[in-house]
Amino acid sequence: MASLHDPDFLALLVRAHQATAAPLPGAGFCQLADRLLALLFPERAPRPLPNAEALAATLRLLQNDLAELLQAVATPAEATQFAVASMAALPTLRQTLLLDAEAIVAADPAAQDLAEVITTYPGFYATALHRFAHGLHRRGVPRVPRLLSEYAHQRTGIDIHPGASIGPSFCIDHGTGLVIGETCIIGARVKIFQGVTLGALSVGKHLEGIKRHPTIEDDVVIYAGATILGGSTTVGRHSIIGGNVWLTESVPSHSRVYHKAQIHVTRTEDPAGDILFSI
Repeated sequence: MASLHDPDFLALLVRAHQATAAPLPGAGFCQLADRLLALLFPERAPRPLPNAEALAATLRLLQNDLAELLQAVATPAEATQFAVASMAALPTLRQTLLLDAEAIVAADPAAQDLAEVITTYPGFYATALHRFAHGLHRRGVPRVPRLLSEYAHQRTGIDIHPGASIGPSFCIDHGTGLVIGETCIIGARVKIFQGVTLGALSVGKHLEGIKRHPTIEDDVVIYAGATILGGSTTVGRHSIIGGNVWLTESVPSHSRVYHKAQIHVTRTEDPAGDILFSI
């Protein structure tokens, strides 16, 4: 075993540290994403901004802060370009996220109103960070989109790769354990419950750049625990995928796909007599 003071070991570490780029300012990017959501949705802000001048000043500050943070992965000119494009997309981002929030309210009988969804629902939060990260991903920003998706993953248990394309009025109900892969394409008005996996049939580095994840067309509902795999797998519009379904081939529009479980219920005077397992 090498000593902590072994010169060869220390030299190895020196070379590794010198060859490694500075770490991303992860906390800064995550805080900026939360500040951005608070600007777009004052329900999430500590206090509403009083007037147009304050809003404009906050937008300028966010743009400057984003450009500065992006210099960790881009030249100053590129960072400024990325930041300007991201801020120019905010009107569309807000409009799309409002459609997402409205879809959740319409679909969830437990949702009281838009404010509750925007401020407390993990599905809305994960979708919001995904849409922001997806915009950076499409503009070619390296590393940062995945950092933001992992931040949302840690906070919500919802794992959406920033490369996934998701249409408007997207509804995640509960959402814990939801996984959506990089090349997944999801249409409009899709509703997905917790524990769903939209993944690849196989994993290998040679599949990089190839569509590996399914396509979910408009108005599809996917219930808890379903697994849908494969880049050529398409779930047609207006289909319902039941809980715990394992699907690796396409289904046409208006399909109903269910997993039929067998459940046996018995009664006995001695409940322990039917126990078929031990711990």
